Amino acid sequence: MKHLFPSTALALVIGLGLLPLSNDTFAANSWDKLQPDRDEVIASLNVVELLKRHHYSKPPLDDARSVIIYDSYLKLLDPSRSYFLASDIAEFDKWKTQFDDFLKSGDLNAGFTIYKRYLDRVKARLDYALAELNKGVDKIDFKTKETLQVDRKDAAWLRSTAELDDLWRKRVKDEVLRMKIAGKDSKQIQETLTKRYKNQLARLDQTRAEDIFQAYINTFAMSYDPHTNYLSPDNAENFDINMSLSLEGIGAVLQSDNDQVKIVRLVPAGPADKTKQVGPADKIIGVAQGNKEMVDVVGWRLDEVVKLIRGPKGSVVRLEVIPASNAPNDQTSKVVAITREAVKLEEQAAKKSVLKLKQDGKDYKLGVIEIPAFYLDFKAFRAGDPNYKSTTRDVKKLLTELQKEKVDGVVIDLRNNGGGSLQEATELTSLFIDKGPTVLVRNADGRVDVLEDENPGAFYKGPMALLVNRLSASASEIFAGAMQDYHRALIIGGQTFGKGTVQTIQPLNHGELKLTLAKFYRVSGQSTQHQGVLPDIDYPSIIDTKEIGESALPEAMPWDTIRPAIKPAVDPFKPFLAQLKSDHDARTSQDAEFVFIRDKLALAQKLMLEKTVTLNEAERRAQHADIEAKQLTMENLRRKAKGEEPLKELKKEDEDLIAEPEKTKPEDDAYLSETGRILLDYLKLNTAIAKH
Repeated sequence: MKHLFPSTALALVIGLGLLPLSNDTFAANSWDKLQPDRDEVIASLNVVELLKRHHYSKPPLDDARSVIIYDSYLKLLDPSRSYFLASDIAEFDKWKTQFDDFLKSGDLNAGFTIYKRYLDRVKARLDYALAELNKGVDKIDFKTKETLQVDRKDAAWLRSTAELDDLWRKRVKDEVLRMKIAGKDSKQIQETLTKRYKNQLARLDQTRAEDIFQAYINTFAMSYDPHTNYLSPDNAENFDINMSLSLEGIGAVLQSDNDQVKIVRLVPAGPADKTKQVGPADKIIGVAQGNKEMVDVVGWRLDEVVKLIRGPKGSVVRLEVIPASNAPNDQTSKVVAITREAVKLEEQAAKKSVLKLKQDGKDYKLGVIEIPAFYLDFKAFRAGDPNYKSTTRDVKKLLTELQKEKVDGVVIDLRNNGGGSLQEATELTSLFIDKGPTVLVRNADGRVDVLEDENPGAFYKGPMALLVNRLSASASEIFAGAMQDYHRALIIGGQTFGKGTVQTIQPLNHGELKLTLAKFYRVSGQSTQHQGVLPDIDYPSIIDTKEIGESALPEAMPWDTIRPAIKPAVDPFKPFLAQLKSDHDARTSQDAEFVFIRDKLALAQKLMLEKTVTLNEAERRAQHADIEAKQLTMENLRRKAKGEEPLKELKKEDEDLIAEPEKTKPEDDAYLSETGRILLDYLKLNTAIAKH
C-alpha cells in the first residue's frame, strides 16, 4: 500500500548558530574541516516540518525528544561504549535537551561535533589495536585468568585512555582467541585482523559531510519510529536500508548489528532462501565477487555492504557468515555461494500438498496450502489480462482441487511470509468469510478507512488452521488477524513480527524522507503493531523475539486499540483451547523434533545471558567442548527417536542439517504435522459436544 502526499515546499534558509568546539586538541585529520552545506541545512528543516505535519503520531519536538535523539545518537555511534570517554560525554551532556532547538533552527553543528569526536576516538582505538597486533599474535598469553565484558550497552563510560587501552587489549585478545579456536593459524589471524583494522582506518579517511548528515538526521527521524528514515541521495536509490535485496540481489532483509550486518529475514523463493544455508540472525562478515578474494566487511556501514552484495543478475556472490546456531562466542564461519537473480513471481506462488495423518485409529487427509508471499501481478491486472496471477486466485484454485480430494480440513502455512500486497490480504480474507470489514487503516488525522469484503458468501467454509511464526509479517498479520477475529481458523505457531504501520516516500531538496503516516488495525480494533498476532496455541521458536521482530526495534510504536468494526461473536474455539493445549503438550513432550527445538532454545537462552567471556584459552576451549557435547547429545537423541545412526561428532555441515532438515513430504515437517493433529483434535472435541 503506497501513500504519496503532495510535495511540501519548505525551502527555508536560516542562519547557522555555530557551537563552540571542545578545547581538546587532536592531530589534524581529513574530517576535521567537514561542515554541513546549505542543501543539508534546508533538508534538515524540511524533515522537521514534514514530521511535524505528517507523521502518524505527531509527537512534539521538545526537550524530551531531544534526550531521545541524543541517547540514540550515542548508541548508534558507540553502542558498546568502547570509544568515547566519560569526559566526552560530560562535554556533550550540555546539549542533551537542546537538539530540538538546534533542529528547528537548522543548526547541525552539535551533530557534526559529536560525530567528528567519534571519528577521532575510533582512529585512536584502531591505531592502538594495530600496535597490539604488531607485537605478534603468537606473543599473546592465553594462560592468564582474565575476562572481557562483552555486553557493554549499559556499562559506565570509561574515564581514561588507560582504561580504554585495557579494554581494547582484551578485545584484540578475544578476537585472536575466537579465530584461533575457529581453526585459523597465527599467520592467518595476524593478516586478517591487521587488514581489517587498516581497512577501517582507511574508511575513516573517506568520511564525507554527507555521511555525518545522514547519520545525524536519520537518528532524529528514527526517534519517531524505526520505519521513519532519512535517506541521503546515495541511499535513496537503495530505498530502504532495512531492505530486501531482491532486484539483482540475494533476497535477504538486512540490518546493522553493532560492527556486523545481520540477516533479518529471507525473501521466500529468493536466491538466499534456495541455498538453505543461511537464515535469520546469521551475521555476514565477508563478501566476495565470484572467485575473487573475500572482502572483510566487519565495521562497514550497512549501505556499503549492500552495494557489495548487489550485482548483475546471474553473477555469483560469496558470503562469509557466522551462523546464528553458533554459541554466542563461536566465530566459526562458513562461505555460501549465491547466484544473484530477481525473485520470480511463479516461484513465490502458493502451492498445495496433502498431509496424511493417522489419529485415534483413523486415517485423515488434510489439505496444506503454503503461501510464501502476498503477490499480485499488477502489470497484467492493469492490462486487463484475465489470467493475471495473484495469491487469492491461486489459493481459490488450490482449494477447489483439495475439496475434490475430499480433505478433512485445511492448514494455511504462512511461516516466513513477509507480506506484500494489502489488496491480496483483503481478497484472500474474502474467500473464508461471508462478507464484512477485513482491515482498518487509521491515518494521522484520526480518520479510519475500512477495507471490506463486499461479496456475500464464503468460498471455503470447512475446518481450518493457520500456521504462523515470527517472520510472518505485515499482510500476513492482517490476514491472520482477520481469521482470528472472525473465529474462522485456529492460529497456531509463534507470535508474528508486529509490523503494523504504513510508510510513504517524500522527496526532499536533498535525499528523501520515508515516514510513517498510518497504522493498521484488525476488525476487532486491535493493532497488529508491536504485538503482532498472538497464536491460540504456541510453538517454541528458534528465532529469538528479542533479536528479530518489531518489538526488538528501538522506538517502535506501541500496540493499541480503536473501536472495533464488527460485533463480538461466539468463539467456537475458546471452550476447547485448554484441552487442545493439554493434548498438544502431552503429544509433543515425547516428539523428538519438539524436544530437540525446546532443548536447543533453552541452551541458546542460557548462553545469551552470559555478559563476560574468559580470555583463558583452556577455559574457552573447555566451554566450547561442553556446548558442542550438549548439541551433539540433543541431535543424537533426535536421531535415535527417528531410528537414524547417531553422529560421532558435530561438524559445521551437520549443524546446518540439524538447524533446518530438508522436508521431502509434509509429514516430515513436525510443526505442520502437529498443526494438523491439533485441528483434528478440535474436530473430534467439537463433534463430541455436538452429539450431546
